[in-house]
Amino acid sequence: MAEVILMPKLSDTMTEGVVAEWHKKVGDDVESGELLAEIETDKATMEFESFYDGKLLYIGIDKGETAPVNDILAIIGEEGDDVDQIIADAKKGDDSAPSDEGNEEPVEKEAKVEEKEEKKEEKKPVADKSSDNSPKETASSQGGDGERIFASPLAKKLAEDKNIDLSDVQGSGENGRIVKRDIENYKPSEKPQNSAKSPAGKSAGSALTESYTDENVSQMRKTIAKRLAESKFTAPHFYLTLDIDMDNAIAQRKAVNANDDIRISFNDMVIKACAVALKKHPKVNSAWLGDKIRKYDHVNIGVAVAVEEGLLVPVVRFADTKGLMEIGAEVREYAKKAKEKKLQPQDWEGNTFTISNLGMYNIEEFTAIINPPDSCILAIGGIKQVPVVKDGQVVPGNVMRVTLSCDHRVVDGVTGAEFLNTFKSYMENPMMMLV
Repeated sequence: MAEVILMPKLSDTMTEGVVAEWHKKVGDDVESGELLAEIETDKATMEFESFYDGKLLYIGIDKGETAPVNDILAIIGEEGDDVDQIIADAKKGDDSAPSDEGNEEPVEKEAKVEEKEEKKEEKKPVADKSSDNSPKETASSQGGDGERIFASPLAKKLAEDKNIDLSDVQGSGENGRIVKRDIENYKPSEKPQNSAKSPAGKSAGSALTESYTDENVSQMRKTIAKRLAESKFTAPHFYLTLDIDMDNAIAQRKAVNANDDIRISFNDMVIKACAVALKKHPKVNSAWLGDKIRKYDHVNIGVAVAVEEGLLVPVVRFADTKGLMEIGAEVREYAKKAKEKKLQPQDWEGNTFTISNLGMYNIEEFTAIINPPDSCILAIGGIKQVPVVKDGQVVPGNVMRVTLSCDHRVVDGVTGAEFLNTFKSYMENPMMMLV
């Protein structure tokens, strides 16, 4: 019996996925547990294994394409199975499919077949009817310079329905052929700019021209945009900033790192100090859930890690119970996995508080957007050498500025200030966080 495989939901925030790679092609034998494809989610690229034995009969989402969760990814069955019927049956079982077929043209029914045919070059001219005076048909076959345009029949139909001039569309199919996805993704600003021309139609030669490059938004960037916009515009943020004397922290870190077998960073000290301070201020270690506030007994610190496409926030679990070396090793491993897109859902889920550290980039001060469902996030600036007053004397000092962003629905000003001062005391006296 043939099995329909749907685009899986590989994370709690995933709504659509991109097929990064197929490890099988149509006609290949597949065994249960064998690697079938790699799926790019909003946070990582994950391996997807087959749950079935059989032959790969159909691929519904090509490499590099995006599709919603529960779209048909592939079909595995036996040679000779009626793939078209299997697809039709699967669509009938989809509650989201339109029930009134009389009001809908059969374009979507032809889409899958059309996508497969788009890979083959069209042999005959798209249109060559001198007696046809329809301007849309002419645009489908020739560009403004009389240049022949190749487009699939489905692409032409969609372009006609949307009143899109095919000469304005950049084809992504074989040999630049315009296919269905090009019409669906077309925006007026994407008109191809092959060469700059003067008003008379001649090449502008060496004249400077304005240009730009559009990049498709990755799944990760889409999710970052959605979640942080929701946080910024639904959670009433307020900010608390203070300076921390880092002289003792610098001296003690230097003493510890003098041992060849031990290496700790200021970031490790920040995570540990936060974790210990949160145990004393559970209201800060909380989440807004709409009709209730959840106060966590455990402390899981999310650590923002920059990757090429945005930010990932792997979680150091039970950070208050771990030593500085253990925290440092864990964060370094997470950073490596994040850059290689190998983080797993369990690596980034379950944070109760988040830290964003830009001190290594010489940023003195900044504010961070709260990472839902946390109620607070701590922004860490760089350590700066500045004049400070000690015992009535102005002397050189090392200062680190930190800013706590708070969700006012959960944390009040005094609550946030008390936490921040406890954190400050641990950073200024590092031995206290280890007692």
